Amino acid sequence: MIRNYAVSTALLTSLITSTITHSQEKLTMNKEQKSVISAIETMTAAFHKQDIENVMAAYEKGAAIMFEPGQQSSDPILVKKMFQGFFQLNPSFIYPQGHEVYIANDIALHISPWKMRGTSSEGQDIEQSGLSVAVLRKQVDGQWLLVLDNPHGQLLLEQ
Repeated sequence: MIRNYAVSTALLTSLITSTITHSQEKLTMNKEQKSVISAIETMTAAFHKQDIENVMAAYEKGAAIMFEPGQQSSDPILVKKMFQGFFQLNPSFIYPQGHEVYIANDIALHISPWKMRGTSSEGQDIEQSGLSVAVLRKQVDGQWLLVLDNPHGQLLLEQ
């Protein structure tokens, strides 16, 4: 019983500390965390420019992207076609609440709420939002590339 209480207290303390740290995260990100965010922002900028080559260059070979909830795509031909299909919406993405980045060795976890605005082929405004959960791997040259990219991370909470 005492052991369970100690574990519960440790978890609660960790959650409180993590909440305090989260609110100051923008001020305390280290160089590697900033590099991960830069990789995400570079990919997003290429997406806005509809620059498929630089969008694809942001991903490691064999990366899995979840364009639809619960369905991953790793085939580079299909991935390229999916991105090009999204370009038709002329989407603009923002990350209004910032980014969280956690790094262990050469693996990074990036979490960020996003909002997207675009226009359908019929001229209708489209607005979507979600939670991006992405895993990146640091390459030998120091560059961070996406390995897993799930822009639908919020869906489990919505069920």
